[in-house]
Amino acid sequence: MVKPVEFWFEFASTYSYLSAARVEAACAGAGVPLIWRAFLLGPVFGAQGMTDSPFNMFPVKGAYMCTDMDRCCSDLGLPFRKPSSFPRGSLLAARVAAAHADAPWVGSFVRAVYHANFADDRDIADDAVIAAILTEIGQDAAAVVAAAMAPDGKAALRSATEDALEHGLFGAPSFLVDGTLFWGNDRLEQALAYARAA
Repeated sequence: MVKPVEFWFEFASTYSYLSAARVEAACAGAGVPLIWRAFLLGPVFGAQGMTDSPFNMFPVKGAYMCTDMDRCCSDLGLPFRKPSSFPRGSLLAARVAAAHADAPWVGSFVRAVYHANFADDRDIADDAVIAAILTEIGQDAAAVVAAAMAPDGKAALRSATEDALEHGLFGAPSFLVDGTLFWGNDRLEQALAYARAA
């Protein structure tokens, strides 16, 4: 029986932008169910003793990431502009994605938030930007945000981040298949193959 792929992502993550752009179509093409799992990297990095993105902590690594993202986005036909603020906060966006993970529009929302951050350099930390994105994809922004900000909505993201730590996630994007971890955008195909073999 084919196992689902859990796609673990954080909206501030550059390489998650690449995966978010292709994971839904890739899973559909492989006949593998997809589970969207938004979480926050801050607590995950904190558990590793980090107080900032490794791309900021190690400037050489950050410079390489920008060059690599240019190449990878070009290969995928995706626009890329280094955000004027990095990493950007994304609490509301993550709460929306976590609270509405099963909604048929969640993939469109996730891709739109990534595009806003990494192609248009919009401030996804601004609640008004997230509301505008929801409206742009045809959703009732006020209702969606209200559900995400309700106690259950907040708890969904908090629980997901705790689950990420329990599963041993240390970065994004990550893919989990039946408890087995695959880390990095370039491991999506391995995760899909494992899901089909399982």
